[in-house]
Amino acid sequence: MNKSRLEAFSDGVFAVAITLLVLEIKVPEVAGGKLAHALGEQWPSYASYVVSFAVIGVIWMNHHAVFEHLARVDRRLMAHNLFLLLWIVLIPWATSLMATYMREGGEGERVAAVVYAATMTLMGVSFGALWTYASRDRRLLGADLTDDEIRRRTFRFTIGAPLYVVALVVALFSAPVCLVIIGALAVYYALPGAGMMRLPA
Repeated sequence: MNKSRLEAFSDGVFAVAITLLVLEIKVPEVAGGKLAHALGEQWPSYASYVVSFAVIGVIWMNHHAVFEHLARVDRRLMAHNLFLLLWIVLIPWATSLMATYMREGGEGERVAAVVYAATMTLMGVSFGALWTYASRDRRLLGADLTDDEIRRRTFRFTIGAPLYVVALVVALFSAPVCLVIIGALAVYYALPGAGMMRLPA
């Protein structure tokens, strides 16, 4: 498959997933005088939306940078890419679940947070696996990255999964703190020199 075709397909999936997030923020049906209060009560929807939007956006940026460094693609990379997209597409549903049950509290809130964090964990695992497969022995990479850069990038792309597991464990006790951890990971992967992959010069 042509690399640009695979990128175009992936970009379409990212675009749909990030757009679906806003559809889960409902318009309150209340009398006019109570609208401000009703909007305020929806804070879990806003918080979940912002974190998930950041996660998908940052994944897309790093996905684009990874593909810019690839000289070619093969069928196994296509399979790794599809596995990543499987979890990207699930994020809007997990976000809606999180937002709904954070408003209700109790056991449902914790279960929803576990599902949300598990979705993010599997997304992190799949992204790390995609990069590891492409970069091992420079299997699919061009010549613009040094061996040291590849090692550093491999560490940064694979460290996310165990940190998402930390968020998953925290979800058993506190959904808001779980959301904060996942949001902090999105910030890390958005920072140049930290988790964000540089584009070819």
